[in-house]
Amino acid sequence: MATALRLAVAVTCAFLVLASACQGLEVGYYKKSCPRVEHIVRAEVKKFVYKNAGIGAGLIRLLFHDCFVQGCDGSVLLDPTPANPQPEKLSPPNFPSLRGFEVIDAAKDAVEKACPGTVSCADIVAFAARDAAYFLSRLRVKINMPAGRLDGRVSNASEALDNLPPPFFNVTELVDAFAAKGLDAEDMVVLSGAHTVGRAHCSSFVPDRLAAPSDIDAGFANVLRRRCPADPAPGNDPTVNQDLATPNAFDNQYYKDVLAHKVLFTSDAALLTAPETAKMVRDNAYIPGWWEDKFKAAFVKMSRVEVKTGKQGEIRKNCRVVNHA
Repeated sequence: MATALRLAVAVTCAFLVLASACQGLEVGYYKKSCPRVEHIVRAEVKKFVYKNAGIGAGLIRLLFHDCFVQGCDGSVLLDPTPANPQPEKLSPPNFPSLRGFEVIDAAKDAVEKACPGTVSCADIVAFAARDAAYFLSRLRVKINMPAGRLDGRVSNASEALDNLPPPFFNVTELVDAFAAKGLDAEDMVVLSGAHTVGRAHCSSFVPDRLAAPSDIDAGFANVLRRRCPADPAPGNDPTVNQDLATPNAFDNQYYKDVLAHKVLFTSDAALLTAPETAKMVRDNAYIPGWWEDKFKAAFVKMSRVEVKTGKQGEIRKNCRVVNHA
């Protein structure tokens, strides 16, 4: 009987690759081994986010950029080494725009003092992103984040380019990119709402949105032209807030901006080009609490993408280097 049950579970896990039980992920994973870990991480995130809301936006983006490349395994945290001079963090989608690494370092240091060698960097990234959403939403977005991820040992800049959807994608390309990670069209639309906070370099939208015909609101375009050079370059590439109305609030303003054609990226505007995703945009914009509830579920679903367990990974002593470099 026991053998039959194990076989049934194995077959189920083979088909439900994102199921947390199959991956060893669970809420309260560290309740015995490191009971204060989530409080410790939250305290560190709070210190940084209350000084600079942009760091909170960076932490939310950090989880997304980690999970889409090699799965949610902390691979985006690895620094270059002589053996691996081009890790994910130096890839164009991540450098120089990705932020929040110092928060993860501080949280890891504090956690290691309390529970040495117990908590993975990948889980700290997930907890930190969860907490950033909590603080930026003025405590409204409360996410039960499962844990149990291990840290990966592989990090390649080329894989970031291959897996992270760029800001010029159309809606079909966006749906396909998310589907490749086990996420559906609604997950894509809901997770895009994270663009309600944070900032973007002019180079990520000027060519597509300002230098070419687009649906962008004329007044909004003029504001952007005043803030951005016509031909952004590495030495002259300022940033602008993605949401000019409520730039530091994790809310549903993004969807109102999409409907008003006041968004930066081609990929944002693309959400209105298909009936299915356009309806999702309207629902998220107009139904109170709708987006917040959808975001909680989609964020946890994303945090389970291709996680490493067992012998697939390790618990790094230092989030920036593998244990046996």
